[in-house]
Amino acid sequence: MSERNLRDSVEPLLYKPSQEIALSSLRYHDRRVTITKEFTFDAAHHLYAYKGKCANLHGHTYRLVVSVSDVLDEIGLSIDFGDVKALVKTHVVDRLDHTYLNEVLPPMNTTAENMIVWMFEEIERALHAFRETARVERLTLYETPTSSVEITRQEMGL
Repeated sequence: MSERNLRDSVEPLLYKPSQEIALSSLRYHDRRVTITKEFTFDAAHHLYAYKGKCANLHGHTYRLVVSVSDVLDEIGLSIDFGDVKALVKTHVVDRLDHTYLNEVLPPMNTTAENMIVWMFEEIERALHAFRETARVERLTLYETPTSSVEITRQEMGL
């Protein structure tokens, strides 16, 4: 296919500013939708009252998967991925990255099971302050590529 033929076949698919749609048509539905964003951070910790290797100081490259739901705004977006990124980084990731978790988290055994509830509470509080209709639906925290803990809105009793 020649360059001209290719251009002619692609041309109808390209956005044309003269083909704007009405503002009232930008939001296609009124349903709640869920978006998901992933984060990584590195941190060290040890477990109290644990009989095994994890009683010793050690580290993880954690992967946090955050699912947030909201209704659509007037242009057809729920909550912007960039806003979720900024919020989670500020309220969780940047507070934990390259830290000793036993010193920066509230008093708790720094198990993934305890940490994920704290993370859910922090993100939910910040998210609600940012946009009242948005809510955390699910968090998954990986300590390793094959080991994770998960909590849902229902399991949090919300």
